[in-house]
Amino acid sequence: MPFWDLQRQLGIDVDRWLLLQSAAQPHGNAGSCHAFEREWVECGHGLGQTRARRECGPEYEDFMECMHRTKLAARLKTILERRDKLIKEGKYTPPDYHKGKEEPRP
Repeated sequence: MPFWDLQRQLGIDVDRWLLLQSAAQPHGNAGSCHAFEREWVECGHGLGQTRARRECGPEYEDFMECMHRTKLAARLKTILERRDKLIKEGKYTPPDYHKGKEEPRP
């Protein structure tokens, strides 16, 4: 416990302010990646920076994937490259609605 409890005296909560998903959200709902951030923070709490980096890697990786969607983007890129390759080889023809040709609506 700190000698002066400045956060309480000033009426601010720096711990919540510093975390990305714990900040105030519109309509009072939790952020989309709040659960992942919470798991990461709970894992590293009290371990120290060096040990937390080593032991909480999977939690941090899940949190960063939720925030930035890098694995999802790479997977989508691979799928589209394979589709384009199959179209070029003539082994796959996309449906008309994927080509921008729609059936006439009544």
